[in-house]
Amino acid sequence: MLQKKMHYYRYENAEVSCCYKYLMFSYNIIFWLAGTAFIAIGFWAWSEKGVLSDLTQVTRLHGFDPVWGVLVVGTVTFILGFAGCVGALRENICLLKFFSGVIGFIFFLELTAAVLAFVFQGQVREWINDFFLANVKAYREDIDLQNLIDSLQKLNHCCGAKEPNDWNLNVYFNCSNENPSREKCGVPFSCCISDPADTVVNTQCGYDVRRSGTPAQWGNTIYVKGCMMALEEWLPRNLYIVAGVFIVISLLQMVGIFLARTLIGDIEKVKFNYY
Repeated sequence: MLQKKMHYYRYENAEVSCCYKYLMFSYNIIFWLAGTAFIAIGFWAWSEKGVLSDLTQVTRLHGFDPVWGVLVVGTVTFILGFAGCVGALRENICLLKFFSGVIGFIFFLELTAAVLAFVFQGQVREWINDFFLANVKAYREDIDLQNLIDSLQKLNHCCGAKEPNDWNLNVYFNCSNENPSREKCGVPFSCCISDPADTVVNTQCGYDVRRSGTPAQWGNTIYVKGCMMALEEWLPRNLYIVAGVFIVISLLQMVGIFLARTLIGDIEKVKFNYY
């Protein structure tokens, strides 16, 4: 009696991992929504300043408008979030490659900037100093820039880039005879040493402070330390925090690249088996 041998064949059914697919979608939906929020905040800030009704204001500003930073970050985040979400849901290799490529490029730029900043510390210090002085000149030209400088000076207990006399560069605070401003020979209120007991901010506390005396004598009224020195003192004290933030951002970027490349590999495997 003949016995028939039965042969069992195992077919590998390649498919896109739902786990990676929806992890990729969840990862990017957060950034997509965050990018949308940043863009909305940026345009809201511009509408409050009247920029949207007069776009020439953008070119007339001589300092840095913080809204530009918000809009650039929001736009990049929105585009990457969109590419990652749609690429994951539609299993679109082109969008996923765009996402992972841009994230990788940004990661490379961050590493390059960190290395260059460490190697060329002197040049970076001078660049930051010049950047701060340029914005001191434009202090009254933009309310967001004004608030940014005030916050920086109040938080770090500093005044000017290197010293309070840096405010001579501003047309409202300089001590020239031709200056008709009431703020002549003064400094912004954010330079003043505030009394914790004060419940109302005295915005005129910096008037006429530099009209007489020396920086050493001004120390009872205003901060005489420059913000560059304050930054140099702040960085070593908070080195672990800065390093931690950089590591977290880098890990998030590497997770995004890993998810995108894994999903691309699954999609390509399915297409290869299909054809």
